Formats: sequence, C-alpha cells, structure tokens
Amino acid sequence: MQIEGLFPLALGQVQLRPDPLVVARQLQAILELRGLAEANPDPACAWTGDINGVWQLHRHPTFVGLIDELCVHACAYLDALGFDRTRLALHLQRCWPVVSGPGQVVGRHHHPNAHLSGVYYLNGDGRGHSGCLRLWPFRQVNELVPGLAVGHDGPFCSPDGTPAGWLQPWVDVAPRAGLFVLFPSSTDHAVLSNGEDDGRFSISLDFVLTAPAGAAAAEYLAPHPQEWLPLA
Repeated sequence: MQIEGLFPLALGQVQLRPDPLVVARQLQAILELRGLAEANPDPACAWTGDINGVWQLHRHPTFVGLIDELCVHACAYLDALGFDRTRLALHLQRCWPVVSGPGQVVGRHHHPNAHLSGVYYLNGDGRGHSGCLRLWPFRQVNELVPGLAVGHDGPFCSPDGTPAGWLQPWVDVAPRAGLFVLFPSSTDHAVLSNGEDDGRFSISLDFVLTAPAGAAAAEYLAPHPQEWLPLA
C-alpha cells in the first residue's frame, strides 16, 4: 500500500494484477446485476448500485475473493497512517458496482455514513479518458492567502495561471485496471465525464471504524455494533 500526501490528503494506492478471465466474469456479473438500467436515473449520471439495491457486492460469490483482498489493503492503509489496530475494529459497511457509459459522470459528493472509502477499477489504461476520479481538499492549506488557489488571476508561475503541485485545487486519479484507491470518506469527490467510446467499470467500498468487540467505551470511536440495541 502506497500513500501519497496531497494537499494534505493521504491518498492510498495499490496496483493489483487481476486474472483477465476473472475480470471478464466480474464484468459479466455486474452487467447482469445492472439489468436494463443505464443511468441513475438521470441519463447524464452513471449507474450506481448503492441506490439500486446492489450494495452488498461483498456477498456475491463472484466478488468474495477480490473484496477479501481489498480489505487486507484497507487494513494496510490504517497501518500506514499509524493506527493501532488492536484498539479498533474495521468494518466493511457496503460495497457496490458503478458503471459509466459514454459521457456519463458522478457528481461531487462525499460519504457521511462512513470513515474510509475505496474505489477498485476493473478497466482503464491510466490515460484518463474513461472518467477520472477527482478529489477536493477540505481547505487549501498551502495557498497561504485564502482564495488564491481558486485560479482567478492568482499570482502563480504556471503559464495559464492554474495552480500546480501543492496548490492544486483538486487531484485527479485516472482509472487503471487493477488499481485500488483509498481515501477518507469525508473527502468531496466526483467522477469526470467518461470517454465517448468507453465504458467505465468500478467497485466502491465504504468502511467504518469502531471500538473492538467487548472493549470499554472509547472517547471517539463508536462501540462495536454487537453492543448496540436495535429499537426499530
């Protein structure tokens, strides 16, 4: 698991080497789960399984092995950030496929229900024509003067006046088959327009951190779900 510091988001990335035959079966399974739907429901928006009843992909036999592997990398991400995993529990909350057709997007949003989010790409060649993942920082902590990094005639050295490096207002990640990306769920993100000739297939995952099972109540972590009392 490689973590890159970006404005100053800890963006985790790991490149897997999936078997092409396994990927073909996974793509076919996603198309079968999607059925006749092609959008979400706005024609300009990609189809996402989470709001179409397909949010437990980790229980589907075609994906169990893959999701297990991705969860190992999610644990490695926590290790790299410095978490003591003996003092917390990591839960996979939900997992769903996303299919972008030509020209489709996913609008800017974040996941307030989760703590850690991930995206796994089933296709893409890294060139970015199949819909990049765009992530925005909470605040441009490196711009020094608030508002400069927006780019409206800012005093920067780039020829077009657009901030670069530590002053970028966002970062784009190009889809690449087998790439797994992890980032804090509270980070605003979107999927840019998909190429006119390409379909974009990915799997999204949301994780939640709680106190370990049987542990005393923690200051900031919610108790383990087995301690909860359902009221409805």
